[in-house]
Amino acid sequence: MKLPYRLNIFSKIVVVLLVLLLPVLVLYTLSNRTTNQVVQDQIQTSNLNQLSFFLHQLDSHIENLSMFPVILANDPYIREFIDKTGASLSDPMKAEARLTEKLSLQSVSSGWSNDLTLVVPGERKVVSSSIYMNGTGTWAWEDPIHSTWTYGFDSSRGTRMGTFIREITEPANAKSVKQANAVFEVRFPVQNISDLLDIYKKDKESDPFLYYPGYSPIFNSTSSKAMVDQLLHQLGGVPLNDIGQRELVIEGQEYLVSYVKSTQLGWYLIDYVPVEKMLSPITKTSHLFYISLGLLLALSVVASFLLYRNVQIPLVQVIRSVQKMKRGDLSARIEYRSKNEFDYLIQHFNEMAGQIQVLVEDVYAEKIRSREATLKQLQSQIHPHFLYNSLFFIINSAELEDREAVVAMAHNLAEFYRYTTRVENQSVRLKDELDMVRNYLNIQNLRMQRLEYQIDVPEAMLGELVPRLILQPLVENAIVHGIEARMGGGRIRITGEQTDERNRLIVEDNGKGLSDPELQQLRARLQEPMSEEIGCGTWNVHHRLYYQFGEGSELSFRHAEGGGLRVMLTWNRERKLPMQGDDTL
Repeated sequence: MKLPYRLNIFSKIVVVLLVLLLPVLVLYTLSNRTTNQVVQDQIQTSNLNQLSFFLHQLDSHIENLSMFPVILANDPYIREFIDKTGASLSDPMKAEARLTEKLSLQSVSSGWSNDLTLVVPGERKVVSSSIYMNGTGTWAWEDPIHSTWTYGFDSSRGTRMGTFIREITEPANAKSVKQANAVFEVRFPVQNISDLLDIYKKDKESDPFLYYPGYSPIFNSTSSKAMVDQLLHQLGGVPLNDIGQRELVIEGQEYLVSYVKSTQLGWYLIDYVPVEKMLSPITKTSHLFYISLGLLLALSVVASFLLYRNVQIPLVQVIRSVQKMKRGDLSARIEYRSKNEFDYLIQHFNEMAGQIQVLVEDVYAEKIRSREATLKQLQSQIHPHFLYNSLFFIINSAELEDREAVVAMAHNLAEFYRYTTRVENQSVRLKDELDMVRNYLNIQNLRMQRLEYQIDVPEAMLGELVPRLILQPLVENAIVHGIEARMGGGRIRITGEQTDERNRLIVEDNGKGLSDPELQQLRARLQEPMSEEIGCGTWNVHHRLYYQFGEGSELSFRHAEGGGLRVMLTWNRERKLPMQGDDTL
């Protein structure tokens, strides 16, 4: 009995490789899933421990500042100033200056920016390390004592900013400022906390901030306020423990939110990290394994295929190519390269096929291109509407007895059609092509009464031979698609440039131009077969330049300065066109 399908050697080797690699893939997937969960738990614990350690450092700074009022209350100079004894009694000004110096020295002893202030309510006296408060004599005398750290906004440093304040009094049971004999106050701006948050955030994929219900959060310098608002919106209705973690979904992405409560401030230090980024090392390792396994399988398949193709595939390729050439496909080539005896056969077969194709196709291809180019030129240039509009202009001008307009239109129209209808000579001097373009622009200017043009081509270029009607389609496109859509006047400028290797003509208009996507689409369509979307004139000009002047000769487009479109015709000077006779009448 004959089997309906039989595996070849290559297929059998691939099946064996799959059978060997499949168990490895299954076992790794199971072990990786378990490892992934364990590592995720460890990372979450590590993240919370880092946050707790950082908050401990923050609380240590704040606790250090909390001791400043206690130290000041027991300083002998300050006691002498409050009790009005010793030097402060005999020389109050000197005692106050010494007290200010003492407060300043104590303030700068901390790594945090802070202000220390002594208030004597009975004398309405304020002595502070801050130049904005020292000696002002103004204070909130009716306010209660801030015996714990209190957050608010003040302008004690010249500008309004968030500040934490703590005070101790004498006697200790005083409830308000006016009830105390003396008030010792320490305050620091939240910028200290923001700077410390920046240090913590460095080299981490996190965004830490401080939060207390009813107050605006304290951010680091690069916090995403929009993300924090969404996060707090989800946390707002849920009571928080002193320490913990939660997983929240924000904008479709899962975040691990860790929080720890400060023992000094009572605020929560909150940090959130995308779970995807947190697990990215594990994910990258998994991807690396799968990629390595895939590469191993691919290399094994390639090795098997190389063994298989050294005999059978070269023969199959040669047979198929010979059959294609037999059916008339002269472009048939063998792409396979073999480093054995078949390589000699394949190389000489390709050379033979290339020579045959060149001999058969070159003559016919050039004749077909020439005929198509001539036909497309005539179709793209002789537009009935253009002729009708010109004749109607002559009729209207004649009825208005505008003899000069009639003569000018008739003369330019005659010269234009005399040039465009002569198809026996396909190579002309650039000077003749420019004269025809002037006639065309004069006709359009007579019709539109709002067209300006300028032609600036070096004298040395005027004798260069170019294909007939290579420039006029571009000028026509500039008028029809660019300038006619404008309400005001239009301007066309034609300039020439010449180097040792190339000639270049530039047609620039101030029309509506093209957007970047439209410009890219136009460039792409030049390389495609001609279609109605790009128009035969533009496509024809580009391909005639390439076929007649060789590599590097082309039609290119870019935005013009101040709007409009800049079209450049570039062709090689080293490749000359044959002169087919005198084109004059």
